[in-house]
Amino acid sequence: MEGLFLYHLKDDTPLVAVGFVVGLDYTNPYLSPFREFQRFKHHPSIAATLTGGKRIAYGARALNEGGFQSIPKLTFPGGCLIGCGAGLLNVPKIKGTHNAMKSGMLAAESIFESLTDSSKERIEPLSYGEKLQNSFVWKELKAVRNCRPSFHNPLGLYGGLAYSGFFFGVLRGIEPWTLSHGKPDHTRLKKMNEVTPIEYPKPDGVLSFDLLSSVALTGTNHEDNQPPHLTLLDDSVPVNLNLKEYDGPEGRFCPAGVYEFVPLESGSGERLQINAQNCIHCKTCDIKDTTQNIKWVTPEGGGGPAYNGM
Repeated sequence: MEGLFLYHLKDDTPLVAVGFVVGLDYTNPYLSPFREFQRFKHHPSIAATLTGGKRIAYGARALNEGGFQSIPKLTFPGGCLIGCGAGLLNVPKIKGTHNAMKSGMLAAESIFESLTDSSKERIEPLSYGEKLQNSFVWKELKAVRNCRPSFHNPLGLYGGLAYSGFFFGVLRGIEPWTLSHGKPDHTRLKKMNEVTPIEYPKPDGVLSFDLLSSVALTGTNHEDNQPPHLTLLDDSVPVNLNLKEYDGPEGRFCPAGVYEFVPLESGSGERLQINAQNCIHCKTCDIKDTTQNIKWVTPEGGGGPAYNGM
């Protein structure tokens, strides 16, 4: 587990939003972020709030956790990157709305300046990057820049907690160095013979639920005849490598049941079936697929989840 949130929403009908964050740098291919979330809801502190309620919505997405070290070039001719698209999430707080709003305001100012500058042949809000660096957003992200990568140390969880507690909690991130995130998340999975399989409890239908009924609450929809937005670079890799050496992690890291290993009609093995209709555009597969064999592209038209009130 990397984090959680539990919000009581001000509404005529009492609503609660609960979320669970799993770092995609995990090593056990048997880990399922969805099932970890279902198990988490049975914790006494969480169950006390949820008991008696009704599940009305479900969603999932990948968070940009690169932070300060991973902020890209923010402008380009005709536009700029803001909010989570630019990676402005405060990872320790799992909070980014305030930074998204501020970056949007600064972007608007820069765009207006660019539009009203008659000396420029092309419109590019070049002052946006400088404005962002002079704002509280930059200062905040720099202060927490080492919290996430500090967990990649020989002491693991405890080393990360000790480092973050002292350098951020006490010194507020004033250390003169910046830690690297290390190797990509998709390279961190261990092979199935190096780990212990994880046994998850069955959902009780009250606090925890099955995957497909949860996906139904996302309102996701893709036209049956639209071009595939999920493809494989090599169709043989899922079975010959992922299933053989990692026991098919794509069937577990996807929080929407998109990837499923099913028996061949001949009964002599299995094949990977892609249920693209289920896709809720979280981009987890694009990040965690150990062979980077899955190609995710933007779907045609307005297909995808239709989150209501989330």
